[in-house]
Amino acid sequence: MILEVKVNKSTLEKEVKFYLLNLTGLRDRLLAIGATMVSPRHREINYRFDTPDRTLGNSGRALRLRQADQVTLTFKGPSSQEGGVRVRAEYEVEVDNLLNAQAILEGLGYIQTICYEKYRTVYHYNNLEISLDELPYGQFAEIEGEDPAAIQLAARILALNWENRVQASYLELFEQLKKNGDLNVENLTFQEFLSIPISGQDLDIKPADTPAFL
Repeated sequence: MILEVKVNKSTLEKEVKFYLLNLTGLRDRLLAIGATMVSPRHREINYRFDTPDRTLGNSGRALRLRQADQVTLTFKGPSSQEGGVRVRAEYEVEVDNLLNAQAILEGLGYIQTICYEKYRTVYHYNNLEISLDELPYGQFAEIEGEDPAAIQLAARILALNWENRVQASYLELFEQLKKNGDLNVENLTFQEFLSIPISGQDLDIKPADTPAFL
């Protein structure tokens, strides 16, 4: 018997990302419009896996093991654009043991290619999930939902410049940063970036904060 998996709305990730100079200001605006915090600030450690010849990454796919409040294994397909937001298939399962999950992946021939971490706070607003992210190279907001128009409306309500949205993933920004700054760092961790000053120019992106809120 062949198990057929169909992609539906619940397995499609639709999101947009913004680079910020004032994360606290955006947090205040979220609370002012009635957004609800559903996950307090917490640390996430992510481990990306691939084949030795990078078959997944070269085809736009991703295999990730994440440790936060719980451990999750995620597969993401290639991305496309819809209504100005990034769309890709996403399948995620919760696992009860990080080391066992890692052993399974390695037993299947995958290797860990990078470790990256961030601090994340999550809010809900009008069926949207809005994440405030702190990474070693800067602060960001992600707005995720099923309707690209609703995502764009929320960005406008939050005084975020839609034209300055970030099209790249966090790891794509990391690769751009290493290229621009000729950085010799293997992982995207706070420890490795302790003495490395980073600006939006280094990332080839512009902040989305409206000047009035800086």
